[in-house]
Amino acid sequence: MSRTSNNSDRIKLIVFDMDSTLIDAETIDELAEAAGVGDEVAAITERAMHGELDFSEALQQRVKLLKGLPLDKAHEALAKMPFMPGAKELVYYLKSRGYKTAMISGGFTIAADRVGETLGMDHVVSNELLTDNGCLTGEVRGPLTDQGSKEFVLEDISEKYGIKPDECVVVGDGANDICIFKRAKFAIAFNSKPILHAHANIVITEKNLEAVIPVIQSLDSE
Repeated sequence: MSRTSNNSDRIKLIVFDMDSTLIDAETIDELAEAAGVGDEVAAITERAMHGELDFSEALQQRVKLLKGLPLDKAHEALAKMPFMPGAKELVYYLKSRGYKTAMISGGFTIAADRVGETLGMDHVVSNELLTDNGCLTGEVRGPLTDQGSKEFVLEDISEKYGIKPDECVVVGDGANDICIFKRAKFAIAFNSKPILHAHANIVITEKNLEAVIPVIQSLDSE
Protein backbone atom coordinates (compact mmCIF):
# COMPACT_ATOMS: atom_id res chain seq x y z
CA MET A 1 0.00 0.00 0.00
CA SER A 2 1.38 3.39 -0.93
CA ARG A 3 1.81 6.12 1.67
CA THR A 4 0.66 9.65 1.05
CA SER A 5 0.74 12.86 3.01
CA ASN A 6 -2.96 12.43 3.74
CA ASN A 7 -3.30 11.40 7.40
CA SER A 8 -6.27 9.15 6.70
CA ASP A 9 -4.24 7.11 4.19
CA ARG A 10 -1.19 6.61 6.35
CA ILE A 11 -0.66 4.27 9.28
CA LYS A 12 -0.01 6.37 12.35
CA LEU A 13 2.08 5.14 15.24
CA ILE A 14 2.18 6.43 18.81
CA VAL A 15 5.10 5.23 20.92
CA PHE A 16 5.10 5.28 24.74
CA ASP A 17 7.57 4.80 27.53
CA MET A 18 6.16 2.69 30.39
CA ASP A 19 7.55 3.74 33.77
CA SER A 20 6.09 7.03 35.05
CA THR A 21 4.29 7.36 31.72
CA LEU A 22 1.76 4.57 31.17
CA ILE A 23 2.11 3.48 34.80
CA ASP A 24 2.44 5.73 37.83
CA ALA A 25 5.49 3.92 39.18
CA GLU A 26 9.08 2.92 38.36
CA THR A 27 9.30 -0.88 37.98
CA ILE A 28 12.91 -1.10 39.13
CA ASP A 29 12.13 0.92 42.27
CA GLU A 30 9.18 -1.31 43.17
CA LEU A 31 11.36 -4.41 42.80
CA ALA A 32 14.08 -2.74 44.85
CA GLU A 33 11.65 -2.06 47.70
CA ALA A 34 10.63 -5.71 47.65
CA ALA A 35 14.30 -6.71 47.77
CA GLY A 36 15.10 -4.31 50.59
CA VAL A 37 17.46 -2.14 48.51
CA GLY A 38 15.05 0.69 47.73
CA ASP A 39 17.25 3.62 48.71
CA GLU A 40 20.30 2.37 46.82
CA VAL A 41 18.39 1.70 43.61
CA ALA A 42 16.31 4.91 43.79
CA ALA A 43 19.50 6.97 43.97
CA ILE A 44 20.87 5.32 40.82
CA THR A 45 17.52 5.69 39.03
CA GLU A 46 17.36 9.40 39.78
CA ARG A 47 20.87 10.01 38.46
CA ALA A 48 20.14 8.04 35.28
CA MET A 49 16.82 9.73 34.52
CA HIS A 50 18.45 13.15 34.86
CA GLY A 51 21.23 12.14 32.47
CA GLU A 52 23.97 12.05 35.09
CA LEU A 53 24.73 8.36 34.57
CA ASP A 54 24.91 6.22 31.44
CA PHE A 55 21.67 4.27 31.06
CA SER A 56 23.33 0.91 30.44
CA GLU A 57 25.65 1.23 33.43
CA ALA A 58 22.80 2.36 35.67
CA LEU A 59 20.61 -0.54 34.54
CA GLN A 60 23.29 -3.14 35.27
CA GLN A 61 24.07 -1.62 38.67
CA ARG A 62 20.42 -1.57 39.74
CA VAL A 63 19.56 -5.06 38.52
CA LYS A 64 22.62 -6.49 40.27
CA LEU A 65 21.19 -5.25 43.56
CA LEU A 66 18.05 -7.35 42.96
CA LYS A 67 19.94 -10.64 43.10
CA GLY A 68 18.15 -13.23 45.22
CA LEU A 69 14.70 -11.64 45.09
CA PRO A 70 12.13 -14.47 44.81
CA LEU A 71 10.15 -14.28 41.58
CA ASP A 72 6.80 -14.64 43.35
CA LYS A 73 7.68 -11.71 45.60
CA ALA A 74 8.64 -9.68 42.49
CA HIS A 75 5.30 -10.42 40.82
CA GLU A 76 3.45 -9.51 44.01
CA ALA A 77 5.18 -6.12 44.15
CA LEU A 78 4.57 -5.33 40.48
CA ALA A 79 0.90 -6.30 40.56
CA LYS A 80 0.30 -3.32 42.86
CA MET A 81 1.65 -0.74 40.41
CA PRO A 82 -1.14 1.64 39.31
CA PHE A 83 -1.75 2.75 35.77
CA MET A 84 -1.21 6.43 35.12
CA PRO A 85 -4.53 8.29 35.30
CA GLY A 86 -5.98 8.50 31.80
CA ALA A 87 -3.78 5.73 30.35
CA LYS A 88 -6.64 3.41 29.46
CA GLU A 89 -8.77 6.25 28.13
CA LEU A 90 -5.95 7.58 25.94
CA VAL A 91 -5.08 4.20 24.42
CA TYR A 92 -8.76 3.48 23.80
CA TYR A 93 -9.07 6.83 22.02
CA LEU A 94 -5.98 6.19 19.88
CA LYS A 95 -7.20 2.76 18.82
CA SER A 96 -10.62 4.19 17.98
CA ARG A 97 -8.86 6.67 15.69
CA GLY A 98 -6.93 3.93 13.92
CA TYR A 99 -3.55 4.56 15.51
CA LYS A 100 -1.10 1.74 16.16
CA THR A 101 0.45 1.81 19.62
CA ALA A 102 3.82 0.67 20.90
CA MET A 103 5.43 0.60 24.32
CA ILE A 104 9.22 0.70 24.31
CA SER A 105 10.46 0.27 27.87
CA GLY A 106 13.85 -0.15 29.47
CA GLY A 107 11.86 -1.93 32.17
CA PHE A 108 11.14 -5.62 32.33
CA THR A 109 8.86 -8.17 30.72
CA ILE A 110 7.43 -9.26 34.09
CA ALA A 111 5.75 -5.85 34.24
CA ALA A 112 5.61 -4.73 30.62
CA ASP A 113 3.78 -7.76 29.27
CA ARG A 114 0.93 -7.29 31.77
CA VAL A 115 0.73 -3.55 31.16
CA GLY A 116 0.78 -3.98 27.40
CA GLU A 117 -1.86 -6.71 27.43
CA THR A 118 -4.18 -4.77 29.74
CA LEU A 119 -3.96 -1.65 27.58
CA GLY A 120 -4.17 -3.56 24.31
CA MET A 121 -0.88 -2.21 22.95
CA ASP A 122 0.06 -3.42 19.46
CA HIS A 123 3.77 -3.74 20.29
CA VAL A 124 5.58 -4.21 23.60
CA VAL A 125 9.38 -4.27 23.77
CA SER A 126 11.26 -4.52 27.06
CA ASN A 127 14.11 -6.34 28.81
CA GLU A 128 14.12 -9.67 30.64
CA LEU A 129 15.30 -10.28 34.19
CA LEU A 130 17.12 -13.60 34.40
CA THR A 131 16.06 -16.13 37.03
CA ASP A 132 17.45 -19.27 38.60
CA ASN A 133 15.59 -21.58 40.99
CA GLY A 134 12.74 -19.10 41.27
CA CYS A 135 14.90 -16.09 42.16
CA LEU A 136 16.36 -13.17 40.24
CA THR A 137 20.03 -13.65 39.36
CA GLY A 138 20.89 -9.95 39.24
CA GLU A 139 21.32 -10.12 35.46
CA VAL A 140 19.32 -8.60 32.61
CA ARG A 141 19.21 -9.16 28.86
CA GLY A 142 17.20 -7.71 26.02
CA PRO A 143 17.06 -5.16 23.20
CA LEU A 144 16.95 -2.12 25.50
CA THR A 145 20.02 -2.51 27.68
CA ASP A 146 22.25 0.06 25.95
CA GLN A 147 22.22 3.83 25.78
CA GLY A 148 20.21 4.90 22.72
CA SER A 149 18.77 1.44 22.07
CA LYS A 150 15.20 2.79 22.05
CA GLU A 151 16.02 4.45 18.74
CA PHE A 152 16.84 1.11 17.09
CA VAL A 153 13.63 -0.46 18.40
CA LEU A 154 11.65 2.52 17.10
CA GLU A 155 13.22 2.01 13.69
CA ASP A 156 12.30 -1.69 13.70
CA ILE A 157 8.67 -1.08 14.64
CA SER A 158 8.31 1.78 12.16
CA GLU A 159 9.72 -0.40 9.39
CA LYS A 160 7.02 -3.01 10.00
CA TYR A 161 4.48 -0.40 8.88
CA GLY A 162 6.52 0.98 6.02
CA ILE A 163 6.95 4.34 7.75
CA LYS A 164 9.87 6.27 9.19
CA PRO A 165 10.51 7.29 12.81
CA ASP A 166 9.90 10.90 11.81
CA GLU A 167 6.29 9.97 11.02
CA CYS A 168 5.66 8.82 14.61
CA VAL A 169 4.55 10.53 17.81
CA VAL A 170 6.42 9.64 21.00
CA VAL A 171 5.47 10.12 24.67
CA GLY A 172 8.05 9.79 27.43
CA ASP A 173 9.49 11.18 30.63
CA GLY A 174 13.24 10.61 31.01
CA ALA A 175 16.72 11.02 29.59
CA ASN A 176 16.66 7.63 27.84
CA ASP A 177 13.79 8.94 25.68
CA ILE A 178 15.90 11.74 24.18
CA CYS A 179 17.10 9.52 21.33
CA ILE A 180 13.53 8.85 20.11
CA PHE A 181 12.38 12.40 20.81
CA LYS A 182 15.00 13.59 18.32
CA ARG A 183 13.74 11.18 15.65
CA ALA A 184 9.99 11.59 16.03
CA LYS A 185 7.62 13.79 14.09
CA PHE A 186 6.19 15.06 17.37
CA ALA A 187 7.53 14.51 20.90
CA ILE A 188 5.41 14.83 24.04
CA ALA A 189 7.17 15.16 27.39
CA PHE A 190 4.70 13.86 29.97
CA ASN A 191 5.27 14.01 33.73
CA SER A 192 8.87 14.41 32.71
CA LYS A 193 12.31 15.26 34.01
CA PRO A 194 13.57 18.75 33.05
CA ILE A 195 16.32 17.30 30.85
CA LEU A 196 13.66 16.16 28.35
CA HIS A 197 11.90 19.50 27.98
CA ALA A 198 14.39 20.95 25.50
CA HIS A 199 13.79 18.00 23.15
CA ALA A 200 9.98 18.07 23.31
CA ASN A 201 7.46 19.74 21.03
CA ILE A 202 5.14 20.06 24.01
CA VAL A 203 5.46 19.55 27.76
CA ILE A 204 2.44 18.24 29.70
CA THR A 205 2.69 18.76 33.44
CA GLU A 206 -0.84 17.59 34.27
CA LYS A 207 -0.54 14.05 35.59
CA ASN A 208 -3.32 12.64 33.46
CA LEU A 209 -2.73 11.08 30.05
CA GLU A 210 -6.10 12.28 28.79
CA ALA A 211 -4.31 15.63 28.41
CA VAL A 212 -2.56 14.05 25.40
CA ILE A 213 -5.86 13.60 23.52
CA PRO A 214 -6.28 17.27 22.45
CA VAL A 215 -2.65 17.26 21.28
CA ILE A 216 -3.36 14.28 19.03
CA GLN A 217 -6.56 15.93 17.82
CA SER A 218 -4.62 19.03 16.80
CA LEU A 219 -2.10 16.90 14.92
CA ASP A 220 -4.94 15.06 13.17
CA SER A 221 -6.38 18.36 11.97
CA GLU A 222 -3.12 19.55 10.39
